[in-house]
Amino acid sequence: MAQYDPFRDLDRLASSLLDTRRGPRRMPMDLYRDGDHYVLTADMPGIDPGSVDIDVDGQLLTIRAERTLTTGEGVKWITREREAASFLRQLNLGQGIDTERITANYNNGVLSVTIPVSEKAKPRKIEVTSDAEQPTILAHESHDEPQPVEQ
Repeated sequence: MAQYDPFRDLDRLASSLLDTRRGPRRMPMDLYRDGDHYVLTADMPGIDPGSVDIDVDGQLLTIRAERTLTTGEGVKWITREREAASFLRQLNLGQGIDTERITANYNNGVLSVTIPVSEKAKPRKIEVTSDAEQPTILAHESHDEPQPVEQ
């Protein structure tokens, strides 16, 4: 049987009253490059995938999501630590990103965004040519008279 702890409830009340983060929450994320694309993963537990909104405006990637909590009629809460919240994260993509081919997947509370590098930004080999043409020298072997060398 759970015991009632008035100090825990008082601490929770004080924390919620003094919490200055009433705006959008930041979501923890990782970002790494894998070959010719970047991968962004963000923790978003309890988020309805339908509430996730990803926009690209120029070189600015914006991720928004909402966590809503359901309450039923006649429900008496014993404890409620999870909050309804909105989440926001913005990243400046910089140059060299193919913004037309960005894809996203949400699975098991983790959002994965694949951000491909544009073809123009990928490393490539440059062929070296010369403006001066080199003369072709052909030699023939002959046992009779000496032959001139063709150029």
